[in-house]
Amino acid sequence: MDERKRESIVAYLRRRMADFGIKPEDVATSIAADQERLRAVRYRDAAGHTWDGSGDTPQWVVQATSAGQSLEHFAISGAAQPEKGKRATVDWRNDPFAGTRLATSKADRLSAA
Repeated sequence: MDERKRESIVAYLRRRMADFGIKPEDVATSIAADQERLRAVRYRDAAGHTWDGSGDTPQWVVQATSAGQSLEHFAISGAAQPEKGKRATVDWRNDPFAGTRLATSKADRLSAA
């Protein structure tokens, strides 16, 4: 993004903040609160639902664990990160959909028709 466009966007945001009575300190406080909340999160699913691990278990965790998924699967800090420069590998030997219609792609089904 070029500098002129950036300055135009910043000026627009400042005008809109003034229209609504928002001060830069309010934005900074909100961002800090969001970051603190995210640091407290211990579990997250693919849909973006989060849970800090305390209090009542949320419905998305109950449903996932009832379906056989482990709670550790959703742990944020325990997520395995592939080594830099190496591609992540997938172990297809334990694929529960192997040999079913769910294992084939749409392109495979269209070419077979």
